[in-house]
Amino acid sequence: MRVRLLHTFIFLLGVFFLHAQKLRKADKEIIANLQKHVSYLADDQLEGRRAGTNGETLAMNYISKEFGQIGLLPKGADGFFQAFDINDGKKINDDSYFSINKKELNKETDYFPFAFSANTTVEAQPALSLQESDMPWFLNLKEILEENKDNPHFDLDEFIRTKSIEAQKKGATAFIVYNTSAIDDKLHFEEKDRTETMKIPVLYVTKDPAKKYFKDVAATLDIKIKTSIGEKKRIGHNVAGYIDNNAANTVIIGAHFDHLGYGEDGSSLLRTGEHLIHNGADDNASGTAALIELARLLKNSKIRNTNFLFIAFSGEELGLFGSKYFVENPTINLQSVNYMINMDMVGRFSDSTHALTVGGYGTSPAWSNTIAASNPKSFFVVKVDSSGTGPSDHTSFYRKDIPVLFFFTGLHSDYHRPTDDADKINYTGEYRVVRYINDIVTNLSKQNQKLAFTKTRETQTTSSARFSVTLGIMPDYTFTGTGVRCDGISEGKAAQKAGLQTGDIIVQLGGNNITSLENYMQALGKFKKGDKTKVKFKRGNDTVEADVQF
Repeated sequence: MRVRLLHTFIFLLGVFFLHAQKLRKADKEIIANLQKHVSYLADDQLEGRRAGTNGETLAMNYISKEFGQIGLLPKGADGFFQAFDINDGKKINDDSYFSINKKELNKETDYFPFAFSANTTVEAQPALSLQESDMPWFLNLKEILEENKDNPHFDLDEFIRTKSIEAQKKGATAFIVYNTSAIDDKLHFEEKDRTETMKIPVLYVTKDPAKKYFKDVAATLDIKIKTSIGEKKRIGHNVAGYIDNNAANTVIIGAHFDHLGYGEDGSSLLRTGEHLIHNGADDNASGTAALIELARLLKNSKIRNTNFLFIAFSGEELGLFGSKYFVENPTINLQSVNYMINMDMVGRFSDSTHALTVGGYGTSPAWSNTIAASNPKSFFVVKVDSSGTGPSDHTSFYRKDIPVLFFFTGLHSDYHRPTDDADKINYTGEYRVVRYINDIVTNLSKQNQKLAFTKTRETQTTSSARFSVTLGIMPDYTFTGTGVRCDGISEGKAAQKAGLQTGDIIVQLGGNNITSLENYMQALGKFKKGDKTKVKFKRGNDTVEADVQF
C-alpha cells in the first residue's frame, strides 16, 4: 500500500512539473531574449566586461539601447549613464627619471621609486659609503637579507620603510636601495600601496645597474632624480532606466553587468597563469539579461502605483563600486525607495532540485508572506538567508536602511573561471526566476504599502577561505586613504568584541602596519585561531588601540 501511494505521489508530482513546464508564445519570446542578451554580453568581443574597459563600454551601450527600446526613461547622470572613478592605485609617471653619472636609467628595468616616495627632484654628488646631511643615502640589502633568510616573520617592505624614515629624519635628501646578494628580494613597484607619503624620494636600483655603479663603495656619484608618482584611474559606468508612474514609492531592481576581463584584478580562480577571457555568462550576464526582461514585463504591466528604477551596476567585482557610488549619488530620492531587488548569478537553475536562494529575507517582515505567496505549489525550493549583506550590490542599499531581496541560483565549478560561458545557462530556468520576481513585485504592488525595514546580522562580503582567522569586518573597497576602512562589522566576531565600529579605519594589526587591503590580508594570514593581539584604528581624529582575540 505504501509503495502504491509513493508511486501515485511521484506520478502526480511529475504531472505537476510537466504542466509547469508548458510555455506560451510570450514565454518563449522572453527565453529567446534572455539567450540573446547573455550571448552578446558573454561574447569574446567584450573581453570579459572588466569595469572601465572597452568591453564595459560595449556592454553598457547594449543595455542602454535595450532600455530605450523598451521605453524606459534615462535616469543616469548623463542620459542612461552614471560615471564613477575606479582608483587602481598608483603609477610611475612618464616624467620620472633617474640618472647616475649622466647615464639615464630605464624605469622599467633599471629602477623604480617606492609608492610612498615624495614627488620631488634631487641633484647631488654623494659618496656611496657616506651618510651625510643634505645628500642621498644608500642601503645595500645584502646583509639584512642573509641574516633573515630563514626568518618567516621578517618584513622587508617594513624594514625599508623604517630605514627610509630614519634617513629622512637625519637629513638625507633621497634614499636609494639595492641588493648585491644572491637572495631574491622580490621587490617591485606596489601600485596598491597606500602608505603615507614621505618627504624624500625612496628608490630601488636593480642588480645590473647596481653592480655597474655601486661596486666601488668609495666612489662619488653624480645623481639626478625626479620622482613623479600619480594616481592610476579608470572610469566605470552604471546604466539606469526609469518607469515614471508619478507614484509616491519607487522599487529599484538591479544587477551588475561587469566581470573579470582577463582576470587582471586578481579575482580569477584560474591558477594556471594563462591570459584568458572570463566571459561571465552566469556572473553576471544572466542577472543583466533578467534585469532587461523584467523591465520589459513591468513596462507592459498594469502597475501604476509604483515607479521602477532599473540599474545595471559596474564595478561590483571590484567591491560594489557602482552600487556604492549610486547610493551616495542617487539620481532619485532614496527616501522614496520602497525596496530593492538584486539578481546575481541566476542562470544555473537546477531542473532537478528547483533550488533558489533568496537573501535579505530578514530585512522586512513583509518578505515571508510575499515569498511564499508568489511561489504557487512550491515550484521553487527556496532557501532563505536573512542577512541584508553579502558579496553583491544589494548590500549597498541595505546600508541605507532599504529592504532588499537577493536572488541566486547557486555556485558552480565555472565560477570566476574562463569556462563560465553562455552555452551553460539554463534559459528556461532563468525565465522561471524572472517570472517569480515579477510575481513578487506584482503582489506587493497590489498591497500598495511601504515596507518596514529591519536590521539583520552582517555577513562577510569576501571569502576568508585563504585564512585560518577572520577579524569580522566588511572592508570598504572604494576607500583610497591609508589603512582599511570598516564598511560594516559582523556580529559576534573579533572586531565587534574589540569595539570596532562602521567607519573606523584599521591602521595596525599586531606588529603589522596596515596601509591597504592587500597588506591587511597578508597580516591576517600570520594569525591562527585563538591568537591574541592588538588592533589600532582611527575613529575621526582619534587613534584607538584595543585588544583582539581571533
